[in-house]
Amino acid sequence: MDTEHDYLIVGAGPAGLQLGYFMQRMRRDYLILESSDAVGAFFATFPRHRRLLSINKVHTGYDDPEVNLRWDWNSLLSDGGPLFRQYTQRYFPDAEDMTRYLADYATKFALRVRLDCRIVGIDRVDGLFRLRTADGGGFACRTLVMATGVSQPYVPKIRGIELAENYVDMSVDPADFAGARVLIVGKGNSAFETAENLVETAALIHLASPHSITQAWTSHYPGHLRAVNNNVLETYRLKGQNALLDGEVIQIARDESGGFLVEFDYAHAEGEREVLRYDRVLCCTGFRFDASMFEQSCAPEMAIDGRFPAQTPAWESTNVPGLYFAGTIMQTRDHKKAASPFIHGFRYNIGTLHRILEARNHHVPWAYTEFPATAEDVTRAVIERVNTSSALWQQFGFLCDVIVVSEDSGRARLYRELAVDFVRDCAFTTEDHYYVVTLEYGHSQPGDPFEYLRTHRENVDRASDSQFLHPIVRQYRGTTLRHEHHIIEDLAAEWREDEHVRPLLDFLSVRLPRKEEASVSL
Repeated sequence: MDTEHDYLIVGAGPAGLQLGYFMQRMRRDYLILESSDAVGAFFATFPRHRRLLSINKVHTGYDDPEVNLRWDWNSLLSDGGPLFRQYTQRYFPDAEDMTRYLADYATKFALRVRLDCRIVGIDRVDGLFRLRTADGGGFACRTLVMATGVSQPYVPKIRGIELAENYVDMSVDPADFAGARVLIVGKGNSAFETAENLVETAALIHLASPHSITQAWTSHYPGHLRAVNNNVLETYRLKGQNALLDGEVIQIARDESGGFLVEFDYAHAEGEREVLRYDRVLCCTGFRFDASMFEQSCAPEMAIDGRFPAQTPAWESTNVPGLYFAGTIMQTRDHKKAASPFIHGFRYNIGTLHRILEARNHHVPWAYTEFPATAEDVTRAVIERVNTSSALWQQFGFLCDVIVVSEDSGRARLYRELAVDFVRDCAFTTEDHYYVVTLEYGHSQPGDPFEYLRTHRENVDRASDSQFLHPIVRQYRGTTLRHEHHIIEDLAAEWREDEHVRPLLDFLSVRLPRKEEASVSL
């Protein structure tokens, strides 16, 4: 007979542990199932060259723990739990530091984790998800949360790609590539991380993909190419025998000497095709969600070239009610925009997901803070949140605060950290008067991303021209956007001066009552 729980969470990586923490705190009936013999097993192998891209800034100049999470991309959320800075001072930590941290986090909160429990099949019968394990055991639940990450390599459809070595099991010893001509298929961080490792030993390195690279410093998306991995770009531009090829890899074939002949269709060479010879071909094209364990009765629809499960604004499967997703696979909702693929983004998503589950399954009302619905009080609340919230900072344009105004009672309710698209899809859309508060970047200007025009601090009427991260307050009635206010960007990202506060107060004063002879003290 299957062991039944209210919730089963598949995967004891950072996402599974984060959700387990919230459920443990609420004393819910849950169990985390992990196929490996330790939590955080992904980090025992990946990244292959062992340096994390998630920053660990220990000395921020701030004392507020909430503010410090803006530059701590590795800690999970908790009350009184361990912080990643206690494990290393390195700005880009080693993967081993993460495995130690996650093990201690699980132990600290006595999270309910079943190790060595590999799921081989998931079915749905009479409203229950039934999970079969490799040892013949079984579990059942009404709400299933997949927190398995992207555990399978994504292999592009290229003729002969099976001849390439894959990132997941290729050699990482540079000596193995001494004097070799190397082609790396892919131009993401795993590809450049690999190229960086081989610069000193390989005869030449080519990186190929259909599209040009996008630097994270241009897009603000931390999954695009990071500067810590981009040194090989300089060797290309300074004639160091390495190159980036924009174009389709048409075919990979063996040649008579045991090497490879690779046919390219270039994107920027007037339709030119060429065949080049290499000694090694490495496939570094990222990962995808593994849906193979699902039976047809509950197989989730897939999205984004079949790499991620399709999801509603509540991170629920679009076609399987009761099936939710946590962790890096939440990125379907903000693909290549905010930070949902990474701990510093999905830790907040998971907090929101947990509140959704509490409301849907246990009728727990959404928590809020209440205060007078005056222009001064609402201004004070907005200014406080945009200056301290790490969730709005990390999940820019994706997570928001909502302030609902009741004109009958003269009170306002502040709901924290909701997904913007979830707000558009839930009960707030029946409200006549509410505000959505986000932090967002302005529209990118063409050219050098380090040379752009900043809006003069006195030109507050042009705050909407701000290019860097800045607060935006939008007033809605139902689903209709009524008004929008931008708070001008600030070099230190501290919005407490008169040029920040006064225009917001004026904006709200047209829509909310003022206190007599009152001012906003911050």
